[in-house]
Amino acid sequence: MTRSRETEPGTAAEDGFDHLIHAPVRLRVCAALEPVREIEFGALLTLLDISKSALSKHIAALAEAGYVTQRRAVRDTRQRVWLHLSETGRSAYRGHVAALHRIVGDARIP
Repeated sequence: MTRSRETEPGTAAEDGFDHLIHAPVRLRVCAALEPVREIEFGALLTLLDISKSALSKHIAALAEAGYVTQRRAVRDTRQRVWLHLSETGRSAYRGHVAALHRIVGDARIP
């Protein structure tokens, strides 16, 4: 079975919709990373209120696609992981959000 460009992980459809980013936790990760230079893994864990293993799994998927990079550094004598949305990830996230806006349009719930 061959995959279409739309369903290939880390590949956006022509309209910008990205199935990898669309998963709720990954969408929230990208939304948290987009406005900042980087964020510490523990802070993101607190912000998203999910388990460490679940966040690690989603970060790994985003990193494999080249959307997120990780930097390890020692802070307060402890090893910390800092996460950064790459330019590829930032572009994919913005394209995905634009695609969602086009899908929703100006629809309002009465």
